[in-house]
This record gives sequence, structure tokens and C-alpha cells, in this order.
Amino acid sequence: MPLRITQVDAFTDKPFGGNPAAVCLLPRPADASWMQHVAREMNLSETAFLVRRDDGGFDLRWFTPVVEVDLCGHATLASAHVLWEQQHVARDAPAVFHTRSGRLSAVLCNGWIEMDFPAEPDEPTPVPDGLAAALGTEPAYVGRNRFDYLVEVDSEETVRRLTPDLRHLQEFDVRGVIVTAPAATEGFDFVSRYFAPHAGIDEDPVTGSAHCCLGPYWRRRLGRDTLTAWQASERGGLVRVAVRGERVLLSGQAVTVMGGELLA
Repeated sequence: MPLRITQVDAFTDKPFGGNPAAVCLLPRPADASWMQHVAREMNLSETAFLVRRDDGGFDLRWFTPVVEVDLCGHATLASAHVLWEQQHVARDAPAVFHTRSGRLSAVLCNGWIEMDFPAEPDEPTPVPDGLAAALGTEPAYVGRNRFDYLVEVDSEETVRRLTPDLRHLQEFDVRGVIVTAPAATEGFDFVSRYFAPHAGIDEDPVTGSAHCCLGPYWRRRLGRDTLTAWQASERGGLVRVAVRGERVLLSGQAVTVMGGELLA
């Protein structure tokens, strides 16, 4: 029986911006190797698979083209968007997900999707050998959480101009490297980019889970709980961040750009 699959651009209000994710609602749990094959076929940074639970929530798993991941923001945002748009969940009800990172939820707020995620703060760490050379710039600060290195550099311009050596970045035993700086562009508090060749993603256009680290970091640096961020990839995307103790609220918009059927 064909399965419906939907492609959504997340963290944007316009098609062909933000970060594309594929979303597939399954009638029952599927084999992980099949889901990995589908994700490789879609060749997006993430493909999300959903299975409805008896309690009204959904089991949610995320796959890059090469690996299953523990936490993903943009594909969760895309999943909530699809559930409301295709009327699997009432628009005035939350979308609730059960994942490898625990219970996540999303609600609609004045045209924005607000997601409740775990905070993933970093801890300071010595600059790893070869990281500055791989990035092509000297870090002002390096931290690490359970997923990624967090690197602050001197300016937004440096973030935007980075052309890292992805082959060398792939050698570091982390999911990816977040590079960030205070924003020089009016209306934003900080900017970032995210490189994850180790997970099969050279540069992720907009990374919700990275903001689970960036939010607490810039809260410490700027002394504010509510922040507005721009991920400065080629596609680019806007993320609103609100730090709430051990949780982070991530808000963005989403646009459906494609629909189809899986036949295999």
C-alpha cells in the first residue's frame, strides 16, 4: 500500500528557504533499515517517521541519509506542521511526540509553531587539536555538550564567510560543530552555522537542536531569556528561542512544498 510522504521547508515562511525535511506517517512501526533506506533516497538532512500511539501522541524517529539521530528540531517542526495541515491533530491541540530524547511537544501560536525541547547546555572545553585549522579561524570560545562542539568566533562576518575543511571536521568524534557570534544584523541577537559531516550533513541549513545549546549559551552571555536567532546558511532561517530552566522553547514557521507516495 502506498505511503504518503510530505516535504516541508522548516524555519521559514517562504518556499525554498529554511531547512527541508520529509515527513512520513506510518500505519505501524517500521524496520530501522527500511527507514534508513528511505532517508537515503530522500537525501535531505532529516526524514521523520511518525506512528500514532493509543494515547493520541506519536512516536517520532529522525534519520539523516546515513544515521538515526537522537534529537532534531526542524523535522519535528515539519512533523507538527504536517499533522495539523493533514488534520491528524486538531489545530487548537498540541502535537505530542515520544522520541529518543523524551517527550517533545508543539503548539500553534499566532502563525508560529512553538516546540518544547530539552536544554542541551555546553561545558567549556580546551580547543581540540586541529579544530581551528579545520574551521579556518581561531575560536574565541569552545564548549561541548552531548552532541556537538560549540565555537564562538569574533564576528557575524566571520561566521558568514567560513569555508571549513569538511574532511577534517568529519574526523572529530561529535555529531557536529556549531559556530556562532553576536549578531551585527539589526533584529537578531546571535547568528550561527552548523556543520555535521560526521552525520552525513556537510552544512545543515537551519538546526533546531543546535539552538537547545545556543539558547542557554547566549542567555549566559547576554543575560536574556528570550532571543532571536538567524542561522546564516545559504538558505537561512529564523529561530525564536526562549530558555525556561531545563527546557528551551523553539519557535519557527513552515511551508509544505511537495507531496508524494512511497511505493517501496
